[in-house]
Amino acid sequence: MSDIKNIRNFCIIAHIDHGKSTLADRLLEFTGTISKKKMKDQVLDNMELERERGITIKSHSIRMSFKNHTLNLIDTPGHVDFSYEVSRTLSASEGALLVVDAAQGVEAQTVTNYLLAVDNNLKIIPIINKIDLPNADIENVKKQVIELTGCEEEEILLASAKSGDGIEDILNTIIENVPSPSFSKSNELKALIFDSIFDKYRGVIAYVRVYEGSIKPGMKIKFFSHDVYYDVDEVGHFVIDRKKATSLEEGEVGYVIANIRDIEHVLPGDTITTVKNSCTEALPGFQKIKPMVFSGLFPSDADDYDDLRTALEKLKLNDASLLFEPEVSDALGFGYRCGFLGLLHMEIIQERLEREFNLSIVTTSPNVKYLANLKDKTQVEVHRPALLPAPKILESILEPIVMAEILTPSEYIGNVMKICQDRRGKYKSTSYLSNSKVQLIYELPLGEIIFDFYDSIKSVSKGYASFDYTFKEYRESKLDKLDILINKEPVDALSMICSKKDSYHRGLALCKKLKELIPRQQIQIPIQASIGTRVIARTNIPAFRKNVTEKLYGGDVTRKRKLLEKQKKGKKRMRMIGKVEVPQEALLAVLKI
Repeated sequence: MSDIKNIRNFCIIAHIDHGKSTLADRLLEFTGTISKKKMKDQVLDNMELERERGITIKSHSIRMSFKNHTLNLIDTPGHVDFSYEVSRTLSASEGALLVVDAAQGVEAQTVTNYLLAVDNNLKIIPIINKIDLPNADIENVKKQVIELTGCEEEEILLASAKSGDGIEDILNTIIENVPSPSFSKSNELKALIFDSIFDKYRGVIAYVRVYEGSIKPGMKIKFFSHDVYYDVDEVGHFVIDRKKATSLEEGEVGYVIANIRDIEHVLPGDTITTVKNSCTEALPGFQKIKPMVFSGLFPSDADDYDDLRTALEKLKLNDASLLFEPEVSDALGFGYRCGFLGLLHMEIIQERLEREFNLSIVTTSPNVKYLANLKDKTQVEVHRPALLPAPKILESILEPIVMAEILTPSEYIGNVMKICQDRRGKYKSTSYLSNSKVQLIYELPLGEIIFDFYDSIKSVSKGYASFDYTFKEYRESKLDKLDILINKEPVDALSMICSKKDSYHRGLALCKKLKELIPRQQIQIPIQASIGTRVIARTNIPAFRKNVTEKLYGGDVTRKRKLLEKQKKGKKRMRMIGKVEVPQEALLAVLKI
C-alpha cells in the first residue's frame, strides 16, 4: 500500500485525434510500466475497433510508479458521443491533462471537456502536443489555450508524444501540481464504480475508486442502489493487465471481483459499501444518461433473438449509456429499441455486436424522441414515428432542441452558417478565439443533425471545423408524420417525422429511391408517401411482363386483345394476395435522403 500523500489520480482530456493515446503510451514507456519489447501504438486501446479507427471508445485505467509516487492514469475518449465516459472518469480523478494539438488548436470537444473538468474542481495542466509538426503554430495555439483556461503562458507545457519530448516535465508537473486524494479517517467503506466488464470465468469485474475505508478479499459488500450482498474474491490494480493485491486502500483505483453473475447488479456510478459497517449516503455519482438517438435492432435470423438480448446486456455492462427495450415491428419481427448518445455511438454498438458476438443485425433508421401533446391535455413520449398519435387526437408536437457549438477557421464561416440555416438553425452568437478561429453558437433541432450534419460541416470546411452539442429543451414545432406505403400497406420501418416544409420533398425523394432499390415483381407495385390520409407522392415499380402475344401472327386484332385481357385478370388475382419483399438497403434508404 502506498502512502495516500504519494498517490496522484489524473486523466487525459482532449478533442478527438489530438494525441491522447500516444501521450499515454509515452508516459507508460517513460515510467517503465511497459517494456520497449511489449510496446505498440495505442497500447491502452485494446479493442480491435479502437485500433482500426484510431479513436478511443472506452476509458482505460492504468497504474504507474515515478519518483516514489503512484500515478493512476485514466485515458478517456475524445468524441462528442462518448462524453459520458469522460464524466465518469473525471469523478474518479483529482487532476486532468488538457491536451491541445499544436496544428489544430482548441476545438469544440476541448472546450466541452475543459468545462466538465472545471465543474469537477480538477487541477488542470494545459499541454500543447505535436510541437514537432512542420505546420505547428505554437504561439497562436498558446493564445487560444490562455483564452480558454485563463492560465499563465509559463504554465503551458510543450510536448511531442510521438518523439517523447517534454514527457519528464509532464510527470514532474503531475507530482507537483495535482493534489493527492483527501484523507477521511473513516472506517466506513465508500467506493465509486466508474466502469465494469464481464469475464465469462469470473463474472462481472467492477472498476472502482476508493474514497473511504478499504476493500479486502473475504469482505461482504453491498451495492447502494439495491441491497444485494456479495463476498469479495479478489482485488487488485491495473498494470497493463490485472495485478492482484492484498487490499484496495483509500484514494486508490483498482478492480473488485466478487463472483457477480447478474449483469444488472453492477451499475456504473453506484457506490460499494460493506454490510457490517455500511455508509449512510451514496457518493455523488454522475447523472443518469439520456439517450439522444433511437433505432431498432433486429436479428436477421429470428432464432437469434435471445442471443441478441444476452449480447446487449453484456455490452450495457461495459457501456452505461446503452438503453434498450423489446420492440415488435410488422416488417422485421421481434427485436429491440435501443437508445444511443449519437450516430457514432450507434455505429460502434452495431459493429461490436457483429464482431464480438457474431450476430447479423438489421437496423432501422435512427430517430429522436418527440413529445406529443394530446387534445385531452395529456402528454406522451414518441420513440418512433409509428407510435405518433393520430391527427384527430393530436394537439401539438414538441421536438428536442440542442445548443450547438461549432469551431471553424474564419474563412469557412459563411459555408457553415448556410448549413445551419438549411437545418432550421437559430443563430445565437459568434466569438473569435483568435484571428483565424471562430466559435459559432446555434440552436438546432436534434432531428436535423442526427443524419449527416457533422459530415457536411467537415466537407465545407475541408475537415477543419469541429462540432459539439448539449441538449437544451423541448420546443413546439410544425412537424408532419410521413408514412411510406408499399403496395398500399404502410411500412413502419420507413416512417419518419419531419418539418412541414420538407415533407413533400422528402416523400418524393424516398419514393424515387425505393423504386430503384426494391426488385421488380410479377405485378405492378405502387409506392406512396402520405401524410395522414393524404397521398403526397407516388411512383410505380412496373411488373415483369411476358409477351403472351408473340406466338400470334396475322389474323384479327381481337385475338391479341383476348390474350392480354386474360393476362390482366391473372395479374389482378396475384395483386390481391401479393406480398412484397423489401431488402435491407431499401430500409436504410431513409438515411440517404
